[in-house]
Amino acid sequence: MPLVHGFDPPERFVTGTVGPPGSRTFFLQARTGARIVSVAVEKQQVAALAERIDELLDEVMTSDLTEAVIPALAPLALDDTAPLEQPIEEEFRAGTMTLSWDPDDERVVIEVFPYTEAAVLAPDQVDQDFEEPEPDEVLLVRIPAGLARAFVKRSAQVLDAGRPSCPFCGEPIDPDGHLCVRANGFRRRDP
Repeated sequence: MPLVHGFDPPERFVTGTVGPPGSRTFFLQARTGARIVSVAVEKQQVAALAERIDELLDEVMTSDLTEAVIPALAPLALDDTAPLEQPIEEEFRAGTMTLSWDPDDERVVIEVFPYTEAAVLAPDQVDQDFEEPEPDEVLLVRIPAGLARAFVKRSAQVLDAGRPSCPFCGEPIDPDGHLCVRANGFRRRDP
């Protein structure tokens, strides 16, 4: 039986980073009272989770099967721009995540499972039967729709706070410079 870090609902559930742009470590962090759980995630996982939460809420909002009031945008009262709670102690690195809507409680349900090497398949193993090992722990967060929209909004802000993109090739520009592939390796200069 895995250790479940459950928050139903948390007082706070956010995405945040530690480190300078270009070397940031991303975290999902849930807190209720003095209990804080921080899970390391990849930038792409944050982007995918936020996008999928937004899509899920849009689907629920337009469904005839639900009577829940789903905000189209994050309520201003739920804006959260504060830094991550300290101390940041990584419980685990995220691997698989699941997302669902609980119509009985009208909550978004997010499960985050640890990354395991055993779950990584080689291309020649794709067609084989595979049983994923039971995880040692899981982060389980159940949040109302307004808090979910606020999570999406903050995640977008955190993702956008990284390195600026090159206007020519779209790649991130490092603080120490950028060799643009569209300029054949030459640095573009302003006139």
